[in-house]
Amino acid sequence: MMGVLNHLSTLLLLSLLPPALSRVVEKFSAVPQCQNFFLDGTTPNLPGILIGGKVEDQNRYKLICQLFNNIYRFATLYDMTNRIPVFSAYTFTGPPTDPRPHQPWMIEPQLNGVNNSPEMKNMGEHYQHQAGNYDYSNSIPIKGVNKGHLFPCSHAHDLDTQKSTFTLTNIVPQVVSFNNGRWKEMEENVREKLMTDCFSNNRKIKAYVVTGAVPSKNKTLNNTLKNALNNRVNIPDLMWTAYCCYNNTLNNRVNIPDLMWTAYCCLNKMKKWKAEAHWGWNKKGKRKTLKPETLGELEKELNQFHQGGRVQVFPKDCPRGPKPSTNQLSWKNSLERISSTVRNLSNSTMNRIG
Repeated sequence: MMGVLNHLSTLLLLSLLPPALSRVVEKFSAVPQCQNFFLDGTTPNLPGILIGGKVEDQNRYKLICQLFNNIYRFATLYDMTNRIPVFSAYTFTGPPTDPRPHQPWMIEPQLNGVNNSPEMKNMGEHYQHQAGNYDYSNSIPIKGVNKGHLFPCSHAHDLDTQKSTFTLTNIVPQVVSFNNGRWKEMEENVREKLMTDCFSNNRKIKAYVVTGAVPSKNKTLNNTLKNALNNRVNIPDLMWTAYCCYNNTLNNRVNIPDLMWTAYCCLNKMKKWKAEAHWGWNKKGKRKTLKPETLGELEKELNQFHQGGRVQVFPKDCPRGPKPSTNQLSWKNSLERISSTVRNLSNSTMNRIG
């Protein structure tokens, strides 16, 4: 009888757990809804980790399609050795419609075995391949870090998507002053830009965002990680984020003849896209604003941490820098020459009439 009661008690406890799911996959393209979190379905290229959508070391890195209440919310590449995400990718579709929820922290059971139920559970267990909530106990007084979102709750449009960000597979240990200061300020500034600059063809807000972390490699003499939380969870050295979106408002800002604009726009496809990046070192310091950088500068910075190829966060449609391409300059020069010729002809005609 006691055995039956214990079993029923266990079932009752399980029924009270958060109703979140996730799915570990070999490729994000295996789940179309998950692939949609990447521009043109193209995942970042991170040499040594992820190339052409394929994980280089399947025993260490796992692709997670983050599912909550039967809807895929975002995508994560997770490092089971460092027990932190490499990046989370999501689409921004507008500011939150609800206040920040009080959501219990969740974990991904399938990281402990692909045959495990995808139903999220948090029974206070110790997890071999991922961080648990217990790893963050007393993290502030001991290490000066707290839980830092890669996909921030403040960038999630609806309540369920906000809740879905509270999975520890979307979290890294972040220095408190950095998380609550410069990084938070940057997230707010970026959110405002996305709301004003990023519109799809149907005039709805939409931007593709990827946020990641570069793990610490600082080790002690006995080859154990020095910068780790609870001797298990890597405290990253660097955090970065980038977005790319279709800027359907550009042609509302350029006051030139329609014919010239039409030809220019057709030639310079890149003009339709806007990209921006930020990064910062995960450490204490004076409160300095994280200034916007180009996508090209971010990729150049990340190349230092990846050997054997070049980092590519977004497809080639996204501009790497503010400088116009050769074709764009050539077209502009042609337009200027045509305009100059027209002005000269006009002046010549007026002189004859005069």
